[in-house]
Amino acid sequence: MSGLLLDSPLGPLWLTAEDGALTGCWLTRGRFLPPVPAEPPRRTDDPVLEAARAWLKVYFSGRDPGPTPPLTPKGTSFQREVWEQLALIPWGAATSYGALASTLAAKRGIPKMSARAVGGAVGRNPISLFLPCHRVLGADGSLTGYGGGLENKIFLLRLEGIPFRP
Repeated sequence: MSGLLLDSPLGPLWLTAEDGALTGCWLTRGRFLPPVPAEPPRRTDDPVLEAARAWLKVYFSGRDPGPTPPLTPKGTSFQREVWEQLALIPWGAATSYGALASTLAAKRGIPKMSARAVGGAVGRNPISLFLPCHRVLGADGSLTGYGGGLENKIFLLRLEGIPFRP
């Protein structure tokens, strides 16, 4: 596994990659942060981490960065299923926990799924920004939790021009 610490408008980001795919992107002051080395690297020769750095540069400039580098989030099969749906939310758009639950239920061929369970998986997203959990809002467009802090969620939504209810 390789890692890289990057400065961003949200504060330092800790990126990890393994086997040719990005496995993590965490705000260093967010929840669920894995251990970060005492002296984390700020340079890398890992092509995935370099691609992630370039993607983030475009993203934070306020433009759609296009396709992400390869992603391999680590989690349960249910979490990965939810995260696959996060990856489908386009730049500048938002969805709700209920809408995600309905989509997943239909995909599984079941009548309904718990929006709360979906929210739990969204909250454990290990590749923030690249799997855009910040684009998930309450059913009424209201802000809900964000592992990186609500002030950062507001920043990201405004950066993408996504309307929300404070």
